Amino acid sequence: MKIKTSITAVVASAVFSFIAMGASTAANSPVAGWDPNAFSDQSTLQIMTTAPDEGEHWSKLWLVVMDGQLYVRLGERSFGRIQKNTTNPYLKVKVGDKEFDRVRWEPALDMKDKVAAAMADKYFMDILIRHESHPMTARLVAEPTPAPTGTSK
Repeated sequence: MKIKTSITAVVASAVFSFIAMGASTAANSPVAGWDPNAFSDQSTLQIMTTAPDEGEHWSKLWLVVMDGQLYVRLGERSFGRIQKNTTNPYLKVKVGDKEFDRVRWEPALDMKDKVAAAMADKYFMDILIRHESHPMTARLVAEPTPAPTGTSK
């Protein structure tokens, strides 16, 4: 009886520890300030691309947040800029009053219809915009800026 109680206490303690670790990991993004759920009330974000022939360019995009992930729908011009971006697959992103230097864009073609529906729900003007070409639906994921790789003396 005493062994059974001890085993139950150990199992309960282990389960609690795993739950606490999971909650802690979810709450702590590897990038300070990056919290897609907090961005859901923003209407736009800006991405910076750098083209060899033009230099830096900021584009304003609508955003939606689903399941804790940040999505954008790219039109022809913004997708073209991303394809030519010298820092591809990384962008600089401004959301509200926050700026992130290393945000990876990744195709989210499986989310195209869901993102389009979320855009239609969030933005009244999507009644017109949805008819334009949007060749890419993308997920934006912030990553920590890598530490410098040594210095020469």
